[in-house]
Amino acid sequence: MKYLLIIPLFFIVTLSSAQPAGIMETCQNYFKDKYISDGQQYRALLAGEEVAEFHATFYEDNRYRLVACGARDNQTIVFNVYDKERNLLFSNKDYDNTPYWDLYFSSTTDCIIEARLDTNIQSSGIVYLLIGFEH
Repeated sequence: MKYLLIIPLFFIVTLSSAQPAGIMETCQNYFKDKYISDGQQYRALLAGEEVAEFHATFYEDNRYRLVACGARDNQTIVFNVYDKERNLLFSNKDYDNTPYWDLYFSSTTDCIIEARLDTNIQSSGIVYLLIGFEH
């Protein structure tokens, strides 16, 4: 009887741990040519109208790529970039929820990045945000 419970549990753990690796691989494909990941993986499990908030510093005279990925479809994630006074600098919602965007900073800027699910498409799931810099 114990073995009957252990076998399904093994498959659930295996499948759930394999899913993020595939998502991360998809995310990193957006860095292929000109960008290198900063090595951080920002992630959150969201449901409904929840918002994940991430903080990052972008340095003067550098070009960055923000990439947002999810388990279902990479265009289900809405992300906004604000300066520390909460002035909106960019929203991918204005560009059909594009999964990535390139940003240039002429001065060093501390930013707040908010990510949420487009609840018209998906009501819960994992959100990954990656930041890369141009090399």
